[in-house]
Amino acid sequence: MSLRNCRSVKVLKVSPVGQSKTAGEFFELTLERPDWDGWKPGQFVMIRPCSWELDMLWARPFSLCCGDESSVTLFIQAVGRGTRRLAELSPGDVVTMWGPLGNSFAVEPDTPTLLLAGGIGIAPFRGYVEQHPRPENLSLFLAHRLPREYYPYDRLSEAAPCRSMLEAEPSDLDRIIGTLRELIEDNAGQGGLILSCGPTPFMRTIQRFAKEFGARAQLSLENRMACGVGACLGCVTKDGAGHHVQVCTRGPVFWADKVEL
Repeated sequence: MSLRNCRSVKVLKVSPVGQSKTAGEFFELTLERPDWDGWKPGQFVMIRPCSWELDMLWARPFSLCCGDESSVTLFIQAVGRGTRRLAELSPGDVVTMWGPLGNSFAVEPDTPTLLLAGGIGIAPFRGYVEQHPRPENLSLFLAHRLPREYYPYDRLSEAAPCRSMLEAEPSDLDRIIGTLRELIEDNAGQGGLILSCGPTPFMRTIQRFAKEFGARAQLSLENRMACGVGACLGCVTKDGAGHHVQVCTRGPVFWADKVEL
């Protein structure tokens, strides 16, 4: 990434989506779009408000959720000190942002493509659906622990077939795993493509079923990052050959058979 990809941009809007007593606030952060050539779903940005000064040194990584010619929107869950501070931003505040970073999801317009999202992992799929040339070939499954209205599910369902399952109690987990198995088996039988994003246990389940059924699947990892450009080595994982690789520069999207979880 060159220095020209690092920009100071203004906050345009902070839109609360929902508030959970146990899981924090969900909100959309809309920022000015820098003079990028463009971005692809699956890529991410690092952001750091100028108001943080020396209070918090590290930037925070977020998937690019959606955007247009003048703005980009991030879908964020306020679960820590940094994300809670981001929820307190106001229009006109200045944020340092660098990106777009990393690689992106595969796009095969004529291939049945299954999007598997675990909770906040739904974020990059809004942009994916909006940019896809043939959204009628897409379908999405969302597994979530909080009310569905906290997520941009309804907006996605307007463009592609969607279904969701709530994990409210332990027995729900078995139903979700069973549904994932059925969806992956069916997609593999069609010679389809699977794209997924979510917490690590969710991704491990997808990776296991993809191997069982010989499905072509991509996993977008959510490793902790500090720099986003491969310098700090804080996001390192192992590839399929056991070599250490940086998720920020070699990912965050990996083929399921090419990464260890």
